[in-house]
Amino acid sequence: MRTHGARRGAGTIELTAGGSVEEDIESGPRRSPCAMMVAAQPAIQRLRFTLHGAVQGVGFRPFVYRLATELSLTGWVLNSSSGLVVEVEGPSPQLSCFEQRLEQERPKASVVTMREAASIAVEGSTRFEILASDGDSGKTVNVLPDLATCTDCREELFDPDNRRFEYPFTNCTNCGPRYTIVIDIPYDRPNTTMRGFTLCPACRQEYENPSDRRFHAQPNACPVCGPQLDGTIEDAVEALVQGRIVAFKGVGGFQLLVDGRNHDAVARLRERKHREEKPFALLMPSLEVARTYCEISPAEVRLLESQAAPIVLLKPKPGTDIAPNVAHCSPYLGVMLPYSPLHHLLMQECRFPLIATSGNRSDEPIATANDEAVLRLKDIADHFLMHNRPIVRACDDSVVRLTRGRAGVLRRARGYAPLGVRVPQSLPPVLAVGGHLKNTVAIGVGHEVFLSQHIGDLETLEARGAFEKAIDDLCRLYSFKPEVVACDLHPDYSSTQWAEKSGLPLIRVQHHQAHVASCAAENNVQGPYLGVSWDGTGYGLDGAIWGGEFFRVESGQFERLAHLRSFGLPGGDAAVREGWRSAASLIFEVFGAEVLTDVLTERGMPHVSSVLPDVGTTHVKAGNSRLDRSRIRTMLEHGINVVPTTSVGRLFDAVACLTGIARQNRFEGQAAMLLENEIGPLRTEEAYPLSGGDWGPLIQAVVTDTRAGVGAPLIAARFHNALVDWIVEVAVRTGLKQIVLSGGVFQNRYLTERAAAMLESRGFVAATHQQVPPNDGGIALGQAVMAVRQST
Repeated sequence: MRTHGARRGAGTIELTAGGSVEEDIESGPRRSPCAMMVAAQPAIQRLRFTLHGAVQGVGFRPFVYRLATELSLTGWVLNSSSGLVVEVEGPSPQLSCFEQRLEQERPKASVVTMREAASIAVEGSTRFEILASDGDSGKTVNVLPDLATCTDCREELFDPDNRRFEYPFTNCTNCGPRYTIVIDIPYDRPNTTMRGFTLCPACRQEYENPSDRRFHAQPNACPVCGPQLDGTIEDAVEALVQGRIVAFKGVGGFQLLVDGRNHDAVARLRERKHREEKPFALLMPSLEVARTYCEISPAEVRLLESQAAPIVLLKPKPGTDIAPNVAHCSPYLGVMLPYSPLHHLLMQECRFPLIATSGNRSDEPIATANDEAVLRLKDIADHFLMHNRPIVRACDDSVVRLTRGRAGVLRRARGYAPLGVRVPQSLPPVLAVGGHLKNTVAIGVGHEVFLSQHIGDLETLEARGAFEKAIDDLCRLYSFKPEVVACDLHPDYSSTQWAEKSGLPLIRVQHHQAHVASCAAENNVQGPYLGVSWDGTGYGLDGAIWGGEFFRVESGQFERLAHLRSFGLPGGDAAVREGWRSAASLIFEVFGAEVLTDVLTERGMPHVSSVLPDVGTTHVKAGNSRLDRSRIRTMLEHGINVVPTTSVGRLFDAVACLTGIARQNRFEGQAAMLLENEIGPLRTEEAYPLSGGDWGPLIQAVVTDTRAGVGAPLIAARFHNALVDWIVEVAVRTGLKQIVLSGGVFQNRYLTERAAAMLESRGFVAATHQQVPPNDGGIALGQAVMAVRQST
């Protein structure tokens, strides 16, 4: 994806999911020599450069200082609230060389989204200097994410002769906390939580020396003057070896750690955290240890070792000692490497995989303060390892997976947030409040959309408090005053209700249109295009539950061209968790009421009936009521508490149930994940019929195959292929060449990769997510972009 808005002369850049920047191929090698052919008495000029993006806190000012002094140029550099501003004066050949090397040799962690250059009046300056930051202008600079420990700091950490030997808070301009400690911008020490730690003389000398890699490293510290641990690493390791649960204060909040090999310890963590089956992530001591547990490609190695250091979903090796209840039903292991000095020190002593999960109860925000953690986690953790560096905002670990040979973010948090996404159109001052699940919020500032870190599901009072804090946080950080607020159509979403009470002009954005707009924005697809938006639940324009939608999009206008044939969800929201309800509805529609009764009472349709719930005196909990399963037929016949839907996600649930793979979802998307996993290594071109989105023939074929004993892998593959064929069918019919794929269903790697490959083999261009998640974590971006259409 090419970032737009940069001048060609400024070097077109690509933002990778690893948070690094790769030069456009036309920019040439990273370090190319300047042609220093100085003419006699060359003219003296002065140039001003303004760099926008993530350019503060990465060592950009000392880099510019060294480059300018090397070329005998005068002038200055400073951090402003709009970015990095440089003025350089000298002979034109040296200025040309400076401009060339400014783009080619910039700090690795920097992300330049746009560069402005102008020739200004010569001032006759006599030296080059670093000026104090300017905080008066409008704040549009990107706040940098937290960065994983660099190689230099890691070497110092384990060097007995270094003064920072085994110091758990070492950092420099190339690494360390950023987003989780910054209170305001410009990013200077007084605007961070490090303002409470006065630099010692040795650290002060490093901080003020432009040739030192700790020059203006705002979190700079050492054992003499910096943060300290409350507890010891040795005691924490002993607790982990004994199978106890440790609450560990990390970069963006507390984590809960436990031995990933110890089945009983993992079970205790699940019970105490109220997390039934959702997979846990693992913290590995090193890449070498990770290789003993997982298959890791070179691209996945780059992700693991990137400055973002996310959790990467990897294929596990068979026969290892990882407890089976770690990943539970997932075909992947979520793996990350140590990314802070404290993590490195812990894993140096603890040479086995640890579960590292969010320090909270399910559906609650992560604990960040020590007193708060002790209060909220005392019934979960057996031991605490804390420190006294304050955390301004909670930031969970990001989750990434390779899809289509490139990184795709599934949860955008540490290492990625709050980097902005540059969009082609200028936005009004809009606040986008996202959805209800996997919530993120965003603000639109000119051509940039700044997204918050992953907040999570807004199911609890505590989660809604975190949501409101994130809004206040973004607005304060950027001195941003929204003029409009964009929200979802769903009246019961907490985010929508907050928007309605905000007092701001309201822009309601349809859920699936926001999905499509999000993917189109990050890929700079401007239309006309075909948007495919598939997920589990989203409020439609007609009040029904949508989730299998095709839109023609042109000039910001959405036309609903096609959708999955509607079917009923008996029990409404209960069907989201209990997939057997969707299966019962489809059996009712395809085979009739009598056959449904036979299935529910296990009198007919062998193999199918065995995967539906028992009846008679057995009851199932649905919300706050208890529903006799035998009443399902009555509900469907009379339309009692039956909600119409076009959701592909619910179709996944039904097929997973009919094949005996999963009756219910113990976490969002579980049945769909299991159905995808069932395919395994099988590859076939066979597909069930789904022409026009009519699932009737498909359900008939699934039931026929199930009764005939056809293996679940082949049924799952035929089902996925049917969905792909339907996408291609609609694309061919519309004739639109650009196809945008978005929505939670496209977290499915098999489906996404096959759909993109089939489309591209027919001459279409397929756009999928990279920078933001395809799930509801990405819709705030879409809401912000769509605010342009409705506010003009």
